[in-house]
Amino acid sequence: MLKKNLLPLLLFSTVTAAQINTVRQYPIDANHSTVGFSVSIMDGLSRVSGKFTDFTVTLMSDEKDITKSSVNVVIKAASINTGIPARDTDLRSAAFFEVEKYPEITFQSKRIEKKGKQLFAVGTFTMHGVSKEITLPFQITGVNKDPVSKKMNLGYSARIVLNRRDFGINWTHPKVPNFLSDNVEIEVNLITRAIDVK
Repeated sequence: MLKKNLLPLLLFSTVTAAQINTVRQYPIDANHSTVGFSVSIMDGLSRVSGKFTDFTVTLMSDEKDITKSSVNVVIKAASINTGIPARDTDLRSAAFFEVEKYPEITFQSKRIEKKGKQLFAVGTFTMHGVSKEITLPFQITGVNKDPVSKKMNLGYSARIVLNRRDFGINWTHPKVPNFLSDNVEIEVNLITRAIDVK
């Protein structure tokens, strides 16, 4: 009787383990990935672009069902780089990111949604000490499989516009109120390191 009951249990455990194993971590190639932003100056007369150079992304992806995937992003605020050292120092100050008080910008997904061909990561975004739930549209930009090594890379991109004042970054130019837009466009481009898919 015990053997008869044990066989279905073993089969169930094997199937369950196979389902769990479809979710695996894809390490990010940070040297060829970008967490960037741009902001309008004086109602569109110009734009300033920059990026964060120190970030980690923990990506757990399910090849069979992407809605079972998850992503966790940690950005070091002090790594902001717009190409002008004096401006970057200002951005790290209490007028903007207050990096000593709020050293990290984070995003932790709660779920992945798929609506038609569009994908969304819904989760908590925290910046400047303020946490808000956001819906981040993203796409898989491509899959590269090496026929010889059998290794695979994945590409992802995401774009969203956030209002800096929603996160307490309220700086206004003392003489030109419209100098810096409230809306900041965030653009993320990621590529994973090659993993074995044999």
